[in-house]
Amino acid sequence: MNAIGRFAPSPTGPLHAGSLVAALASWLDVRARGSQARWLVRIEDADTERCLPGMGEHILSQLADCSLLPDVPPVWQTQRGALYARALEHLKALQLAYPCGCSRKDIDEALAQRGEPHHRHGERVYPGTCRDGLHGKPPRAWRFAAEQYEAARTSKRLCWSDRRLGCQYQDVAHEVGDFVLKRADGPWAYQLAVVVDDADQGVTDVVRGVDLADNTARQILLQRALGLPQPRYLHTPLVLGSDGEKLSKQNGAAPIDTATPAAAVRALNAAAQVLGLPASNASTPAEALSGWVEGWRALYNPRP
Repeated sequence: MNAIGRFAPSPTGPLHAGSLVAALASWLDVRARGSQARWLVRIEDADTERCLPGMGEHILSQLADCSLLPDVPPVWQTQRGALYARALEHLKALQLAYPCGCSRKDIDEALAQRGEPHHRHGERVYPGTCRDGLHGKPPRAWRFAAEQYEAARTSKRLCWSDRRLGCQYQDVAHEVGDFVLKRADGPWAYQLAVVVDDADQGVTDVVRGVDLADNTARQILLQRALGLPQPRYLHTPLVLGSDGEKLSKQNGAAPIDTATPAAAVRALNAAAQVLGLPASNASTPAEALSGWVEGWRALYNPRP
């Protein structure tokens, strides 16, 4: 089977230094596997409220300026709702999805009553309030019955291997709870959409930032429940802002400058150094990219 990798940005703002690291890493991982491997770009615009008009096209233009060109035309999540709906119906049929009427305030109050208050940056572990019914509340979301699904497993801790981080563990039912598949306002949740998309596109290797590593166990549970293949995972280092937090659009990350080939090479050089690759003296992005393929192969030994 030929390797397939992907870069899946959300069009909530332009590419910045942190997102370029993920794009470069996923591109190099594919190119290091040989001429038959394919690199895809998927615009993750399912959360329409956060996405900006025209930003998906702008991101594709930035990638093209850096010579990071997908092997097939990009896909857009807003055009794939029927796939997600089928997956949700399948989970309902398996009794692994149920409606939830809880707001965030409801969840916080329930957790506080249990002596488990939600902390900033911490996981809001769903207490299972609607697991046995809505109790007269209107449905606000559909949730995956993680506790029910994991109850049949011998070990409650799900184990998976990351190509950079090694063995990883998470007890999803205890550390996350029954997580959202579709929100009350309509958009599909990231966890379901990414699992369905990766399987539908034949993705064999997911290379993304380490901030998303915590999502992996949830996605593996969904893959198993839906009978979908599990890709290999590699989570890259993050670029940090001046406040020590992950560089993001929320904390003022500046867009990368790709106005000229020289500017694009500078942006790529910064991303390459985060990945442990040497700076390039190339004059064009394409030349710089080709020079890093062997270095990536030596660092991560990607398989075909």
